[in-house]
Amino acid sequence: MTLLTRIHPNLLMAGVGVFCLLVVATFIILILKKLSPDKNYTELVLRIKSWWMMAGAFLFVLLIGETASIVFFSLLSFLALKEFFSLIPTRRADRRTLFWAYLSIPFQYYWVSIGWYGMFIIFIPIYVFLFLPFRLVLSKETSGFLKSASAIHWGVMTMVFCLSHQVYLLALPDANNPNGGSAALLLFLVFLTEGNDIMQYIWGKLFGKKKIVPSISPNKTIVGFVGASITIVLFSYLLAPLLTPLSVIHSLIIGLIVSCAGFIGDIVVSAIKRDLQVKDTGSFIPGHGGILDRVDSLIYTAPIFFHFIRYFYY
Repeated sequence: MTLLTRIHPNLLMAGVGVFCLLVVATFIILILKKLSPDKNYTELVLRIKSWWMMAGAFLFVLLIGETASIVFFSLLSFLALKEFFSLIPTRRADRRTLFWAYLSIPFQYYWVSIGWYGMFIIFIPIYVFLFLPFRLVLSKETSGFLKSASAIHWGVMTMVFCLSHQVYLLALPDANNPNGGSAALLLFLVFLTEGNDIMQYIWGKLFGKKKIVPSISPNKTIVGFVGASITIVLFSYLLAPLLTPLSVIHSLIIGLIVSCAGFIGDIVVSAIKRDLQVKDTGSFIPGHGGILDRVDSLIYTAPIFFHFIRYFYY
């Protein structure tokens, strides 16, 4: 059964709302360009265009079916992991181990597709975690072993295990969320997470002066963080009754958690980029950088949100 055949009115309303926001943002850019033609809005224009494409792709796969959504997000994990492995220094001896790291992706998302929570939750943290260093040992190259094992482990845990939590939301029973089903939970998570990134950018650009972590992410400001946190808590409070089974108190808590976790995920990946001396992880998305630049916050928000929802409501 596809999601289209059981689409909830609240989910449809939320999707329309997302596109309305994008229309408003597009008109604001046009107005700004007319009012201040001397200013350069190229980056902002590219960001808005990219948001149109990303929002369209996300809502499309969400609506056509669970299988399509799982395939889409498994591809997202693959691209993010590929970007990460292309950035970090690897040894010639690591190549076959990288193959096994990539192979964990179809297995992890297969556990999602059949709703096998027990295997989903231990496959990578236990079996893959133990197997990968053993495969490195078989290469008989001990120089740089710990560095390679640590980097490969971190990549698989974040780009595959953590990100797969957002898709497992689709495997949760629709009956537990009368306000849109499992698909609405995923839309709620992604909207808050990406909205947090946008709000940090807007608040920081408009009012931010004092940097919060200048040595890691110079564009992050205290006002940007606080302003985004307040905005996302408000968004969570307003959207929770429409898309989730969250109580009022839980909606406020989850808004704050998503905002803080998203910020942490962002600066953690920024620290990695600083260490590797790169500005963006790639150029896949115009105005946004690479895939990893866009999913950095979800690495943290997806598992925390999933386990919060599952513990209290499933």
